[in-house]
Amino acid sequence: MTKTVPTSRRTALKLGLAATLAAPAVARAQQGWPPQTITWVNPFPAGGGTDVFARPLAAQVGEQLGCQIIIDNKGGAGGTVGASQAAKMKPDGSTFFVGAIHHTIAPSIYKNLDYDLEKNFEPITMVALVPQVISINPSKVPVKTAAEFVAYVKANPGKVNYASAGAGTAHHLAGELFKLETKTEITHVPYRGAGPAMQDLLAGNADMMFDGMGTSAQQIKAGRLLGLAVATQQRVPEFPDTPTAAEIGVPNWLVSTWYGLWAIKGTPQPIVDRMYAEVVKALANPKLQAIWKEQLAQVGGEKPADFAKRIRTEIEKWQKVVAAAGVKLD
Repeated sequence: MTKTVPTSRRTALKLGLAATLAAPAVARAQQGWPPQTITWVNPFPAGGGTDVFARPLAAQVGEQLGCQIIIDNKGGAGGTVGASQAAKMKPDGSTFFVGAIHHTIAPSIYKNLDYDLEKNFEPITMVALVPQVISINPSKVPVKTAAEFVAYVKANPGKVNYASAGAGTAHHLAGELFKLETKTEITHVPYRGAGPAMQDLLAGNADMMFDGMGTSAQQIKAGRLLGLAVATQQRVPEFPDTPTAAEIGVPNWLVSTWYGLWAIKGTPQPIVDRMYAEVVKALANPKLQAIWKEQLAQVGGEKPADFAKRIRTEIEKWQKVVAAAGVKLD
């Protein structure tokens, strides 16, 4: 007589067999990982906002993994040069990509990109989110308040310039969105990263930036720059006297610069999962949280699926802004 195996048991046996067959694949993916050295490609020059968060995070994650994580700066074309190079790396867990909100804007600006952010990369997590601020060099722009600034640029169309980390970056599009909302004309001057842009702003070779607090906060505190307004719904606690977008009459000017980590598409899932877990662990470290707080940044760590949704939402948002502003490459 044939003995009938209960459905629940048959299911359990099938699942057990599948797990047994999958185990060698998982083991192969994890075997030899992490390697002695892992590279995080940063598509911006050293000294910018991405570097501010990527370097301490890489150091902490490397310490946890028992390996060295190297930041490889490959700046150019609003972060698209480094992204293009990273997209072509082997998906073996030796290379990751540390990018930013700028890469959700790039598809609307650069029509001939040879990579696709959603197809060539695997989202891991957002690591930091920083509010945008209007930062001016007070020796170049004779204003004290946001209202005076708007009046000044309206009276001097095109004469005030704003530096950015490059065409298609959040710095650039934050400026274009501000111009749309205030009906003003401010000349865009793209640089090869936030670091070089900030250097020229401090040197007086640029008038202002629509910048992330990560690079402007210390300069504003030191009095080298004047922060006129933040692109947020609530005031930033560390700058209680700096008004919000709504308070200066531009309620739709809401922009935050965020930074994230991606794997190369095709990287074994166990490696992606392990890197996500290590990043979340690192972000809970008090040393890193102190750095994030100093930069006025919100600590990341959202799940990969939520990060993927953020990316899709940002791409759609900036497509509309680019179309409305008629933005073209400088």
